[in-house]
Amino acid sequence: MTLNKKQKKQIDVHRQKIQKLRQQLAGAKQQMDDPAEVKRLQAEIDQHEAAVEKIKNEPG
Repeated sequence: MTLNKKQKKQIDVHRQKIQKLRQQLAGAKQQMDDPAEVKRLQAEIDQHEAAVEKIKNEPG
């Protein structure tokens, strides 16, 4: 399956957000000031990963 330019850009944006969120998550895990923040960040990462999979699986 080939992705068009728009789909590639959307995936790139999601991956950049995932990378930023993972850095924030690592920092939040080290500090553990707010355990809810760790869950929130992980949920956001999961949402972006799901969006990437959805884009990859969209028909033409």
